[in-house]
Amino acid sequence: MLSARSALLAAALATAVAAALGAATGPYGAVRAALAVPLALAAGELLLRHCVRRFGGVTGDVFGALAETSATAALVVLALG
Repeated sequence: MLSARSALLAAALATAVAAALGAATGPYGAVRAALAVPLALAAGELLLRHCVRRFGGVTGDVFGALAETSATAALVVLALG
């Protein structure tokens, strides 16, 4: 199980990599890509909390929904702009 510190480090690393890759399209692209990561994580976290509260836990379907929700949130952020 990941500790909070490990999870935060992984999120920071993913944000830095996204910003570096987004920088290929200019400074605005770097900012937009860097914002996509925490917003996607937040969308996934909100869905996870709802599912745990509603179902009392998680299943494989919940994990699939988390992946799809996070990916969709990141793509929406990247598409706007």
